[in-house]
Amino acid sequence: MQMIPRYISDTKGLVTVDVTWGEIQPIQAAEGVQTIGECEIIEHLEKGLPVVDVRAPGTRHGVGIPGTSAIPLSDIVDRMDELDRSKPTVFFCNGPQCPQSQKAINMLLEAGYPAEKIWYYRGGMHDWITLGLPVTENGE
Repeated sequence: MQMIPRYISDTKGLVTVDVTWGEIQPIQAAEGVQTIGECEIIEHLEKGLPVVDVRAPGTRHGVGIPGTSAIPLSDIVDRMDELDRSKPTVFFCNGPQCPQSQKAINMLLEAGYPAEKIWYYRGGMHDWITLGLPVTENGE
């Protein structure tokens, strides 16, 4: 299963996209949670604000968004104290068809994390790579 776009070798800037996996997730993760796009996530990163990759290690496919940290979905509630509640934090996963960030956000809300401090980047790695934005190899 190809959960994120793959670069076509020897063809600069072209990727293949598999849209046959998963189920499209809602645009809004939960009431009070802001959904953002690529421009907002870039601005967020430029300001040094937190952006968290909630993908499980086996679903990262060796790439990430530069400047982000990783807290897997399975650890999100246990590691909630690592998050700064005074600043909005962006959460993302593999993209519109991936349920991991949606689940992480719901788990945080159930644990009492304030909705207004949660931002949801629904596009995830799928849209990030498709748009040709920079990626880092995360060593997976």
